[in-house]
Amino acid sequence: MAKIGKKIRAAREKVGKGPFPLEEAVGKLKDVAFANFDEMVEIAANLGVNPRHADQMIRGTIMLPHGIGKTVRVAVIASGEKAKEGQDAGADVVGGEDLVEQISNGFLDFDTVVATPDMMKHVGKVGKILGTRGMMPNPKSGTVTFDVGSTVQEIKAGRVEYRVDKAGVIHCPVGRISFDSSNLIENIVALVERLVKVKPASAKGKYLKKITLSCTMGPGLIIDIPSMNLK
Repeated sequence: MAKIGKKIRAAREKVGKGPFPLEEAVGKLKDVAFANFDEMVEIAANLGVNPRHADQMIRGTIMLPHGIGKTVRVAVIASGEKAKEGQDAGADVVGGEDLVEQISNGFLDFDTVVATPDMMKHVGKVGKILGTRGMMPNPKSGTVTFDVGSTVQEIKAGRVEYRVDKAGVIHCPVGRISFDSSNLIENIVALVERLVKVKPASAKGKYLKKITLSCTMGPGLIIDIPSMNLK
């Protein structure tokens, strides 16, 4: 069993037990933050879905109102005008078959990949490399598209992807601990409202089962869901 450090143990004791109203949870999380860097804030939403059923595999993207405070390095795999479009939009790495070859040789100096549909036959050659790192382009996440310029700009502006895991939980960043509390709250509410909106018709029983808010080094705080006044 991993040993719990003194600082995280003290933080857990200070925040106490929840669930907490969202505004209070954000305040407590900021109050006990102790890392010497700007920690990422994340929510874990436990949903009443069965990801083994294709119609309950929740996945998508959202532009959070205040972004997440992270610089994302974008690679574009395209050719001709679409490659130039990606470059003009601010992509960090642009290439076609040559970039695929670089990736196969270990080049991974990027955080996400956007590819045009016609290039996917080449991207498939590095599917295992990108897939194990969660970077394989996918139409459901909007990263396989001919609309390269807009997609790159949105990702750079803070578009995030959410995807339910095998346990029915979605982990998603919602900002930095340095954000104003109001901005963090708006980001969190926007994401949770999106999850409610995409609830599968086949999902039975309680849908939003549990939402936990945490930061990189801090404790997890259970949110009182009714306090969020979701639309």
